[in-house]
Amino acid sequence: MNEQDITNAVKSVLEQMKEAGSGTEAPHICQCKKHRMTLALANALIEKVKAKASEMGVDIVAAVSDKSGRPVAVQCMDGAFIASFDIAVNKTYTSASLKMSTAQLAKLSQPGQDLYGIQFTNGGKIVIFGGGEVLEYDGHIVGALGVSGGTAEQDTEIAAYGKEVFKEVIECL
Repeated sequence: MNEQDITNAVKSVLEQMKEAGSGTEAPHICQCKKHRMTLALANALIEKVKAKASEMGVDIVAAVSDKSGRPVAVQCMDGAFIASFDIAVNKTYTSASLKMSTAQLAKLSQPGQDLYGIQFTNGGKIVIFGGGEVLEYDGHIVGALGVSGGTAEQDTEIAAYGKEVFKEVIECL
C-alpha cells in the first residue's frame, strides 16, 4: 500500500463509522490537542526551558518528542556543545520509551541493578544520566523532554523544571 491507499482506507473507515452512528450520536474521534505533542506546544516548552537554562548560566540543547519518542522540536542555545544535540534527542527517546526520567533510570542501571547494561540496547539510544523527563497531562503521556549541555545535575534540574511548567504551557495553548 502506498500513502494515498492508506489515506483512502482511513477515510473509508471514518465514513463507515459516521454512517453506523446515523440516527444516534456519532462516535467520538478525539481531536484534543492536549493529549498530543504539537510543534507549537514543543516550542513553547523549549522557550521556558531555555529561559531557565539562561538563568543558571548553562548553554543547552532542548529537545521535545511525542509520546513515541519521535522528535518534534529541537533548539540549540548559542554555545551549546555539538554532542548535546544527539544526547538531548536520545534523552527524549529514553524517557518516552521507558516511561521514566533518565535520572530514575540512572539508579536502575547501575551494576547489580535490574537494568544494568540497558544503555547498550536500542542502537545505543538509551541514556542513563539525568536530563530526560516524561511529559504528562491529565494522566496521559504526551511526550518527553531532553536537556543536555550542563552537568548531569544541571540537566536534571532544568528538565525537572520543564516537566513542572509543561502543565502551565499546555493549558495556555
